[in-house]
Amino acid sequence: MLSRRIKEKLNDYPTPFYLYDMDLLGQTLDEIKHQAERDGYKIHYAIKANGDETILREVLKRGFGIDCVSGRELALVRQLGFPAEGIVYAGVGKSDREIELGITEGIRAFNCESRQELQVINELAEKLGKRARVALRINPDVDPQTHRHISTGQADSKFGISYKEIDLVADELAEYGNLDFQGLHFHIGSQITDMRVFEFFCRRVNSLAEWFAERGFPVGYINMGGGLGVNYEAPDSEPMPDFGAYFDAFRRNLQLHPATEVHFELGRAMVAQCGELITRVLFNKLNSAGNEVVIVDGSMSELIRPALYDAYHRIENLSAREDGLRRSYIVAGTVCESSDIFATDRTLPELRRGDLVAIQSAGAYGISMASTYNMHAIPASVYFSEKLKAKN
Repeated sequence: MLSRRIKEKLNDYPTPFYLYDMDLLGQTLDEIKHQAERDGYKIHYAIKANGDETILREVLKRGFGIDCVSGRELALVRQLGFPAEGIVYAGVGKSDREIELGITEGIRAFNCESRQELQVINELAEKLGKRARVALRINPDVDPQTHRHISTGQADSKFGISYKEIDLVADELAEYGNLDFQGLHFHIGSQITDMRVFEFFCRRVNSLAEWFAERGFPVGYINMGGGLGVNYEAPDSEPMPDFGAYFDAFRRNLQLHPATEVHFELGRAMVAQCGELITRVLFNKLNSAGNEVVIVDGSMSELIRPALYDAYHRIENLSAREDGLRRSYIVAGTVCESSDIFATDRTLPELRRGDLVAIQSAGAYGISMASTYNMHAIPASVYFSEKLKAKN
């Protein structure tokens, strides 16, 4: 990872901070573009993964669109120059003000998640004297074989329109005079690494698309969401996912009309591996259970995923010594919460006060979920490119 290659330079920055490998980011975005263009797939970046403006400008350079889930996200990407035609608006709870913003901007589609949302968008569009383009987010009841807190496409999820309601939706949709039906949207979950899940998902999509077409709603737009996972356990061995295998699963299994636009909303897979949280050891201690605890100056305020999901991130001691001594640690943060733990029973090269530590694969859902809890400052970001031989 980048932090290991440039560890001598990192002492120049006060910890904790996020370090971004801009070369890896560029390579990842270019590979996605290359693989997607083979079949004319449209790519939207799920900005919720990381809304850093420097990263967003790299996304914009590749001509990708945006998947947003709030009005502020929409306003930001429009300000940065993302075309409205490439923006889709997802999210289970859109306020009237946010919907009006999307209608006024003329975005590509609202991904609608309930019957009532369709009614509200139609009413607001009528009030504004405009038409709104909508796609129906159908919950296909597919088990994504991932963590339950990031599963979104099963029957008991809060997300999407139940497949049991699609008859009612189809009947009501024909009555809305200010909506332009585009097609269907899906998202079954995140951090999916088994391609068989996507293959089964495609079969559900095929049948739903056929069902709508038979009822007079030809599906010219299919948004397959995202969900492709990354290798948190060994990021060095897999710095980017296998996008070829990912898109091939859809290429082989989707059976749609040739004119149908197929869209994807990738987030984690685009940015997770390019980011690391750099932190420093403050104290070592032994707790009453006999565990060695190392306190670092990063915390759940800067990276909440381990506390929120019990998520695994590889941790590296950048100041490791050559004596080869390794110990088992609880790696904990500074926040006054028992859950502020990055790792338990993690074997690492001996950690001492002042050592620099890298928490890897933190480019997605790191800075975007950071908070000011305990009045922490939002961490700074450092961008580095070997290609440009510069940092900023």
